[in-house]
Amino acid sequence: MAFRAFTQTHVYGKQAAPKEKDKSSIQCLECYDRNVYVGTKDATVQHLILPSSENGDPSPGLSKTREGRTRKLGSSNQVAHLRAVPLFNHLMVLCDRSITALNMFSLEPVPTLKKIQHVSMFEVCDSSLAGQAAYVEMVTSTSRRKVIRIHVVGVDKWEVVKEVPLLQDPVALAVDGTSLCVATSDRYLLCDIQTGRTDELFPHNHSRQHVIVTSVGRGEFLLNGPESLGMFVMKTGICQRPPLQWPQEVLAAGVCFPYILTLQPQELSVFSMVDQQRKQTVSLSDAKGLLSTSDGVLVFTERDIFSLRLVPFEEQIQALVMHERVEEALLLLDGVQCRRPLDSYKELQKVITCLVGFVHFYQQGFSEARNLFITGELDPREIIHLYPDMQSCLSEDFQSQLDQVNKDRDLQVLWQDDRNTFRHYLAFLGDFLRAVRGTEQGLQCIKEVDCALLRLYVGLGDTENLQQLVAFPNECELDHCVPVLEQHNRFFALGSLYQSHGNQINAIKTWVKITDGFHKDPSCSDVYGHIVWTLSQLQDRDTVWKFADWTLQQNQEIGVQIFSRRPPDDRFETQDVLALLEKYPLALLLYLEFLIHNVNSEEERHHNCLALAYVTQTLQEEQETDLRETRGKLQQLLWESKFYDVSTVYERVKSTTLHIEKAILLGRTGEHSEALQVLVHQEQDLQAAEAYCCRVAQSRGSQFRQTLLLTLLQIYLCCKDLTSAAVDLLNNNPRVFATETVVQLLPDSWSVQLVSQFLVKTLRETLHHRRMAMLQKALGQAELMRHKVIWMQASHTKFRLGNGQKCEVCQKELAESQFACSLKGELMHTSCSGFSSS
Repeated sequence: MAFRAFTQTHVYGKQAAPKEKDKSSIQCLECYDRNVYVGTKDATVQHLILPSSENGDPSPGLSKTREGRTRKLGSSNQVAHLRAVPLFNHLMVLCDRSITALNMFSLEPVPTLKKIQHVSMFEVCDSSLAGQAAYVEMVTSTSRRKVIRIHVVGVDKWEVVKEVPLLQDPVALAVDGTSLCVATSDRYLLCDIQTGRTDELFPHNHSRQHVIVTSVGRGEFLLNGPESLGMFVMKTGICQRPPLQWPQEVLAAGVCFPYILTLQPQELSVFSMVDQQRKQTVSLSDAKGLLSTSDGVLVFTERDIFSLRLVPFEEQIQALVMHERVEEALLLLDGVQCRRPLDSYKELQKVITCLVGFVHFYQQGFSEARNLFITGELDPREIIHLYPDMQSCLSEDFQSQLDQVNKDRDLQVLWQDDRNTFRHYLAFLGDFLRAVRGTEQGLQCIKEVDCALLRLYVGLGDTENLQQLVAFPNECELDHCVPVLEQHNRFFALGSLYQSHGNQINAIKTWVKITDGFHKDPSCSDVYGHIVWTLSQLQDRDTVWKFADWTLQQNQEIGVQIFSRRPPDDRFETQDVLALLEKYPLALLLYLEFLIHNVNSEEERHHNCLALAYVTQTLQEEQETDLRETRGKLQQLLWESKFYDVSTVYERVKSTTLHIEKAILLGRTGEHSEALQVLVHQEQDLQAAEAYCCRVAQSRGSQFRQTLLLTLLQIYLCCKDLTSAAVDLLNNNPRVFATETVVQLLPDSWSVQLVSQFLVKTLRETLHHRRMAMLQKALGQAELMRHKVIWMQASHTKFRLGNGQKCEVCQKELAESQFACSLKGELMHTSCSGFSSS
C-alpha cells in the first residue's frame, strides 16, 4: 500500500441540467470552519455546511453536506473571489469589479458597508492575527490605476488608509501580516504595507493563468518561478528553503504544512517542504482551483468539490516506518516539531523513534536499535515479549501495544530455523536490558527485566553476568527463577539468588550441597571459600553458628576465617569462639594468633593458650623435616610477649626436648646461668648460647653483656671438650672482656700461645681506646684554644679603672687587679660575674 499524506473525499456535487452547466459552474471557494462558500459563474454565492465528526474526518456514508442560503448578486458576471472575515461575520465578494460585504450566515448585504468599486483583485489579512483589534486590513488592486490600496475594515465601515504605487498592474497577490507579495506580468515584487517600500524579487515569463503567489505563513511566500521551480521567499527577500521542482502547467498551489499541493488539469501532486520530494499523486479530472484550509485543501471542478484532509502525522510517520522509509520518517518528524505543542511532539517523537528502532532491529542493526529504543523510552517488556522463551517472564496484566505492528515478524520462526542468527538477537536483548536496568525506563518493570536477564544468562551460559545479577540486589521472582536455575544446574547462582533476597540459610544450604557433592555445578571452582567468606560477613549469628562446625570440619585453616575475618564491629564473643575451637587445634591456634597479632589482646590466658598450642603442635610435628615455622613462632612469642605466665609454659616444656624454649623461659625469670647451661649441655648449640647472650643484653648495656659472656666462658672452661669454644668466644669478643678478669679465670694449664690472639686483640683494642682518648683530648684543647683566640680578638676594648670605682653587682670598690666586664661595659668583681643579668 502506497504512502498517503492526504485522504480524498467528495463533499459536494451540483446537480443541474446540461444547458445550465456553463452558467452555474463553480468559479471560486472560501472556507471557514465547516462553512464553505461557493462563487459561481452566474454571480451566485452559495453557503454549504460540511458534516461534522468526532475525529474531524467526515464520513460520506453517514452524513452529507447541507446546502445553506443562496444569494444572487445583481450582475451577470462571475464571482471572482471570496474571503471571510469571521471577526465581524462578513463575507467579502468580488464580482463585476466591485467588493460587496455579505453576512456570513444570512448572505444579506451589510447595509453600512458600501461597495468598493473598480477592484480587480483583493486579499484580506488573516483576521486571527488581528488579536484584540477592532479591525482587519484588506489589500485591493484598482482597475483604473497602477496602485495597491490598504483598507481598514471594521464592523460597520471601511476606509482606505494607504496607497502603494506600482510600475505595472498586478496579476496576483498574497498577503502575510504586514508583507505583501505581488506578481505583475513579468516579475514578482515584495511590498511592506507599513512603510510602502517595494523590492523586486525576480522576473518570470508565465502567462496570467500560471502566475502563482501563495502565502506559506510566518512571513514566507511560495511563487511559481522560472524553469518550473516553486520558489520560497521570505518577507526579507531571501530564500531559506530549497526550491521545489514541480510539474509544468501548474494551475494553483496550496500550503498545508509540511506539504505543498500543486494542481494540474488532471491531477494533484503533494510535495514535502522538508525534503522537497513528491509524496503523493491524486487523480482529479478537470480541476479548476484549490483552497487551503486548516486541515488540508478543497479542490473544485465546475460541478464538484473534493476535500483532501491531512492524515495525522503519527499515522504518516508510522506508515513511512512500516515501509522502511526510515530517513523520510525522521525528516518528517523533525519537520513538524515547530508546529506542534512541545508535549505532543515529545510523545510523537518517542513513538516514532521506537518504530524506527524496530526497523533497525529486524535488519540486525542492533546498536542503532538499542540507542533508538532508549531514546524513545520503549517499555522493555515490549522487547521481552518478542522472544518466544521469555514471555513467561511477563506479568499476566501486560498487554503489548506492538502486536499489530509486528504481527508478521515473529522471532519464533528464526529461533527454530536459524539459531546462530537468533543468538545475535539474544545478545541484543541482554545489551538492551542491561542498559535500561538502572534507569527510570527499566525501573518501571524491574521484575520482568531481572527475570528476563536471568533466563537469558542461563540460556547463553553467561556465568559472569549471571553471577553479577544474582549476587547483588535484584527483583527476580523466586517462583519463576528458582526452577530455571535448578533445571540448568546453576546451583551456585541459586544460592546467590537466595542470599540477595535475604534467605541466608537456604543460600548456604545450597552451597553446602555443592561442596558435599549432592549438586553438580562446574560454574564455580571454590564454593567452600565463598561459603567461608559469606559466613564471615553475615550478621545473622545464628546462621554462622549453625554452619560453623561443618565449615571447620572441611578445613580448619580456612574455616576459622568465619571468626577472624569478621568486621571489627561485629565480632563474636572470644570465649564462645574459643570454646568451639577446642575440638579444632589448628583453627584454635590460628584464632589465637589473630587475637594477639591483629586484635592486640593483652589477656594472659590468650598468650598462655597460644604458647601452649605452639608447644603442642611442635611436639606433634617432631617427626616432620621442617619445624622451623611453628617453632620460630613459639620462640618469637616467648621472647616478645610480656603477657604469658612463664611458670605455666615452663611446666609444659621442661620435660620436653624444646631446650631453646626452656632457656628463654629461664632467662625470663632471670636464671641466665641455668639458661646457658641448657643451651650448652642439653641443646649443645653454642651459637644459640652466644645469640642468647646478645639478645638478652640488647637493651641492658655492655656491662650486662660482659657478665653474660663471662658466665658463658666459665661454663666453657668447666668442660675440657669446650676449650676451643672458650678460645673462640674470647677471640670473637675482645672488646667485651676485661683482660684482668679473663686472665684470672683461665686455667693454669693454658699456655700464652693459646690465648695469644685474644691478648693481642685486647691489648690492641686497649691501646686503640687510649690513643683515641688522647686524640679526643687534644682536639678538645685545640677547640678551647680557638675559642680563646676568638675571645681575645673580640676583647681589645680598653677599660679605665679609677679610684673609688664600684662593682655594679655588690656596690663595693674594685680593689683587686682582676675584674670582669659585662657586655654592656659594666665593671664587676670576678666573683660577682655569675650574678650579673648580662
